[in-house]
Amino acid sequence: MLAQCGFFLLFILAPVLDIFRLDLTVKHFILFGFDWTLGLDDFAAGKIGAGQAALNIIWRGFLPILAVGGTLIWVSWKWGRLYCGWLCPHFSVVETINNTLRRAIGKQSLWDKKPIPARNPDGSPVQYDAIWWLAVLPLVIGFAFLWALVLLTYLLPPAEVYANLWHGTLTRNQTIFLTAGSIALFVEFMFARHLFCRYACAIGLFQSLAWMGNKKAMVVGFQRQRAADCASCYSACDHVCPMRLNPRNVKRLMFACVQCGQCLDACNHTQDANPQGPLLRWVHESTAESEAAFNARAARVIPIKPESEKH
Repeated sequence: MLAQCGFFLLFILAPVLDIFRLDLTVKHFILFGFDWTLGLDDFAAGKIGAGQAALNIIWRGFLPILAVGGTLIWVSWKWGRLYCGWLCPHFSVVETINNTLRRAIGKQSLWDKKPIPARNPDGSPVQYDAIWWLAVLPLVIGFAFLWALVLLTYLLPPAEVYANLWHGTLTRNQTIFLTAGSIALFVEFMFARHLFCRYACAIGLFQSLAWMGNKKAMVVGFQRQRAADCASCYSACDHVCPMRLNPRNVKRLMFACVQCGQCLDACNHTQDANPQGPLLRWVHESTAESEAAFNARAARVIPIKPESEKH
């Protein structure tokens, strides 16, 4: 939670503090207060040769992208979509709206077929009341406008944008951007927030592809030989998943898992009195190969051993 809140604040304040933004008025990036250019203006002015210009492109362009992208892909290959589940500001919005919407209609998504049982995995009751719509709609509208505004500050000087907004002197293009962006984001946050994470987010998709390419990557493991123990539960792991996935499925069907761990917490609560412990736990290396099987029947061939049997 602290990591998500901190990264959300960083997302909002990064342009204001000149940590990172693309300033269209000067036509280049600003990174930690410094102009980040490829140096092509000097090449066009004849101040540097073609060799130096090519070196600038590699040093200032390709290498930073390769370093950031390579690190993200390596982390994803080994541990999955950790960025999505633990840092991503969009996922923070997804979880916040999901939890508030559940209070209103008993579902984390408008597309869920059935309401979630009116209790939490720890047994505490949850009251569903349509009055929570008075919180859901302002929350979605507020997040949509905030995101549109912050995205604009990544493209134009933040001081100019916030000053124009405060004094009611937004330019025509700024008004169009904020209006169109707010409407588009309202639709996305209201109707398709987790679908965006699953199918439309390029960063998320690349992480998932890297993760799927490693059969030994960290994944939620399900002890299928103990599946009968789930009879005492109400599928709490399914109900808490913010991505609306079934955590007991094999990895192939968990392509969009963001490694948030909420399903494991739910299983820990519901199986608290079970001497064998929870049925879901993080697995990796050779144990994770069971979850990489094509289907649940094949996954049973490589059972996940309880912790007590590993020592």
